[in-house]
Formats: sequence, C-alpha cells, structure tokens
Amino acid sequence: MITEEKGLEFDPGFAPYIMAFQGAVEYIYSDLNRFKNFSQKKLKFLQYHKKMLEIFNNNLGFYTGCLMWASYLKTQPKQKILSNHCFGNEYNEEENTAETDFMINFINLFPKDMKYYLAQNYSFDENYLKLLEIYKEFLVLNKGFIELEFNTDIVLPKSLKTENIEEYKSNIEKVLETKDLSKLLEYLPTII
Repeated sequence: MITEEKGLEFDPGFAPYIMAFQGAVEYIYSDLNRFKNFSQKKLKFLQYHKKMLEIFNNNLGFYTGCLMWASYLKTQPKQKILSNHCFGNEYNEEENTAETDFMINFINLFPKDMKYYLAQNYSFDENYLKLLEIYKEFLVLNKGFIELEFNTDIVLPKSLKTENIEEYKSNIEKVLETKDLSKLLEYLPTII
C-alpha cells in the first residue's frame, strides 16, 4: 500500500524552466573572447546579447516567483514542505548567494558592454536590482533552505510586500502554463 505524503511543495513547478545564469553567461563571454578582432567580437556580442537578456529575465522571473510562492506558503496552516532538495545539506553562504551576486554584477557590467560593443545605451529597470537584493536577503535569512521543514519556518524579508498573497498561487499557475518564467516579472510591483 502506497501512502501519499501531505504537505506543500517546495517548488510549484519552476525547475524545468530555469537555467544557471552564471554558467550560461560565462560560456558566452568565453566564446566571445576567442576572437582577437574587435569587429568579430562585436558581431558575436550582437548575436549573444539578446540571449543573455532572455536568460537574465527568466531568472529574475524565477526569483519573483520564488518570493511569491514563499509568501503564499507562509500564509497556509502549518504543513510539511515536500521535495526540498536543500533540506539537511551543509550551509555555505558564499555558494548560496553566488548566482544572485553574479546577476547583481551583471546589472552593473552589461550596460557598459552594450556601449562598448554596440554603441548603444542600455539600462535595467531599477526594480531589478531591488529584487536581487531582496532575494539575496531571502536566501540568507533562510540559510539556503537547509533547515526548512515546515512552511512556518520560512522567513520573509521585511521589505517584501505581501498585500495580494491570495492571488500569488493562481498567478504562478497561469505563468507556468506558458513555460516562460520571465512573465512573472509582471507581478514584480506586487512584491517590492
């Protein structure tokens, strides 16, 4: 006889749609740096810059969704968190925040590369940096989720808005149907 464990899922379905941003960008820049000729580098950057932004926005959407999901879980009656692959692992803050730190750095460097390679001005929405800072705080407060056994264990950053939490689950589900996590950025004003 198989019994199904009751509780709340750690991941509402994001995992298949996320990509390691740092690895992708480092690969792109190593490919770019293979070329000695500036015009070749410029052409490569022209080919790659939209892909970098696509992955960046997808990951920002993921972070937005994570904060929405955590806020939603926190409002539910006490239940066990299911499928938390982080639970019981060893905590290393530097590793825990490495991807977020890399994205913060990317926000500062990418506009310079746009200017250098394509002679175009580029700037990110100022809320993107705020989101990354809040998400990093969220990761640190929860120690990479290594001790997260119940939804009541979740610690939310004080600067996180939690006004429309009852809509978060359905909004996440709608976006997951599209398989495009960047669409979660539409809900960014509801959390920061």
